[in-house]
Amino acid sequence: TGRTKVISFSKAFHGRTSLAVEATDNPKIIAPINANGHITYLPLNDTETMKAELAKGDVCAVIIEGIQGVGGIKIPTAEFLQELRKACTENGTVLILDEIQSGYGRSGRFFAHQYAGIKPDIITVAKGIANGFPMAGVLISPMFKPVYGMLGTTFGGNHLACAAALAVMDVIEQDRLVENAANIGAYLLEELKKFPQIKEVRGCGLMIGMEFEQPVKEIRSRLIHEQKVFTGASGTNVIRLLPPLCLSKAEADEFLIRFKKVL
Repeated sequence: TGRTKVISFSKAFHGRTSLAVEATDNPKIIAPINANGHITYLPLNDTETMKAELAKGDVCAVIIEGIQGVGGIKIPTAEFLQELRKACTENGTVLILDEIQSGYGRSGRFFAHQYAGIKPDIITVAKGIANGFPMAGVLISPMFKPVYGMLGTTFGGNHLACAAALAVMDVIEQDRLVENAANIGAYLLEELKKFPQIKEVRGCGLMIGMEFEQPVKEIRSRLIHEQKVFTGASGTNVIRLLPPLCLSKAEADEFLIRFKKVL
């Protein structure tokens, strides 16, 4: 159709290779060969701006994370995702949901976009898919006709990775890990919101961000060295929690006690 533009969102992270890095909102990791001007970054959850951009008719695809991970646990609202789905359909634009960090039960639903009740055209999955064994996948809607040889990598579809991915699916189902992520996540969010030292707590399921007024480097350092609690970060002021989906309430309580000591 001659459409060459892709819409991504501010603070988005979609990877470090080729077009994925160009759709990542971090100029520091985009090599000159990848800076081809394909991407228009829009503010997250700004429905009017998104509709106006899609109405121009030159957008081939929109890519959005179910929940922004590296961006600091920023959640697209259900209303925004519903309007985005509608606008993409009306304008003949492909909607890609990047569920690499927010998928596989992490949010308390299998995919984070399911909270909005929408169906994307493409879903990318990885990270949790084989529980740490390198594995990724692309799910496509019936609007795309798969052709043999369309995708290929040296290690693509290897038996060990596929066996690991199938085993993970069994455990997720048997141990009701999606439900556990929803329950323990809701409990952690509720408890963390009581901490006056935290500026804002955001999240869904076991994907939680805690924003502070000050840089979090010292808090994280003390957590790991004094309390033996390993946390992630996003930017300078956000601590990112991505614990295993099998986290128990006792373990969540243990974390809260140790975290309180450091604060």
